[in-house]
Amino acid sequence: MRTFISIDMPEEVKREIQKIQNSLPKFYGKFIEPENLHLTLKFLGEIDERKVGEIKKKLKKIKLNKFETEIDSVGVFSEKFIRIIWLYLANCEGLQKKIDESLISLFESEKRFMSHLTIARVKKINNKYEFFKNLKEIKIPKIKFRVENFKLKKSILTEHKPIYETFEKYNLN
Repeated sequence: MRTFISIDMPEEVKREIQKIQNSLPKFYGKFIEPENLHLTLKFLGEIDERKVGEIKKKLKKIKLNKFETEIDSVGVFSEKFIRIIWLYLANCEGLQKKIDESLISLFESEKRFMSHLTIARVKKINNKYEFFKNLKEIKIPKIKFRVENFKLKKSILTEHKPIYETFEKYNLN
């Protein structure tokens, strides 16, 4: 099954993200549905169901205090080949590193973790110059929230959208 570890967005943050999505410049593609907005801390990929128990045990051992994160900018990975529009989340690297360390015997460490929340998937942009000009003009309000937990989830891919199910929730101290 296809699995990942994430931080889910609180409801009030989802509402703010929807406002940002609605202010994005014109593109052909789709917005990420509010119920699917999350920060992926580690993508585990396709794993055998028997491995899930071992992963859960290792993640339970993570000790980290609750922390504050902030959404403060919007961007894309490549200006030449735009496929994803994201929001940056500050202060999540420490949790991601703890997850990597706890799972090192099962999975490779992330080579380059970039704390981003995908808000749209792009198929096509007619005018890149106009798109970037408008993207840079978007004023991102300072959206802060407290991260109190992270989750081990599975992703079920359907024709219309992925469906995410939580295996386990891990509370921070």
